[in-house]
Amino acid sequence: MTSLHAEILGRARTAAEFAAVIAMLDTDLNDALHCRAELAQAEDRAVFGDGDLAAARAALDDCNEQIGLLEKIIVAAGKCRAEAARSEARADISALGDEINAKAATLGERWRSARRLVELLRQELFEADALARTIATANGLFDAAGVAELKINLITTRRAAMAGPRAAAPARLSRPALQADRLLVSFLTPGGVLDPRPALGAPVDGVKSKFIPATTSFGERG
Repeated sequence: MTSLHAEILGRARTAAEFAAVIAMLDTDLNDALHCRAELAQAEDRAVFGDGDLAAARAALDDCNEQIGLLEKIIVAAGKCRAEAARSEARADISALGDEINAKAATLGERWRSARRLVELLRQELFEADALARTIATANGLFDAAGVAELKINLITTRRAAMAGPRAAAPARLSRPALQADRLLVSFLTPGGVLDPRPALGAPVDGVKSKFIPATTSFGERG
C-alpha cells in the first residue's frame, strides 16, 4: 500500500469512499500477485544456478509480506465500509422519520381542513333544504291559485347552481378516497343524492315523457 492509499484510507468516511480505496488496494494486490508469480519463477531459475538465489528469495519474501499486508488492509477497509453503510442507512432512516413526521403533521392539517369543509357543506345543505321546502310549499299555493307561471323549478335551479368545471381526481387514489370522491361528486351530478330521478312517465322540467309504462308483465305478453 502506498502512502497515497494510506492517506485516502485515513480520510475515508463514507461507504463510497471506502469502496474507492478498496478498489485501488485490489489493483495493488493484483499487481503484487503478478509480481510474486514472476519472483517465484526467478527463484526456481536461481535454484538451478541462473541468478542470485538469496536475492530472489528475499524479494519473494518481501512480496509475500506486501501481499499479506494488502489483504489485511482490504479486509479492514471492507469492515469499515460495511459499518459506514450501516451508519448511512440509519441516518437515512432517521431523516425519513423526520420527513414522515412532518408529513403526518401536514396530513392532520388536511384532515382538519376537510372536516371544516364537510361541516360547512352540511350547514349549506341544511339551509338550502329549508329554502327548497319553503319554495315547494309556495309552488303548491301557486298551483292552487291557478298561477303556475310563478312556480320555481327546484331541479333546474339546483342543476344550474351545481353546473361548472370540476377538478379531476388523481390517477392514483386509495379506495376509501375514491369512494368519498364519488360521493362528493354525486352531490353535483344529475341523478345523484340530491337529484333523484323522476318516476317513469313523470314530467321533467315541465315536459312530459313519451314513455308509457307497461300495464302487463313481460310474461303476459303474446
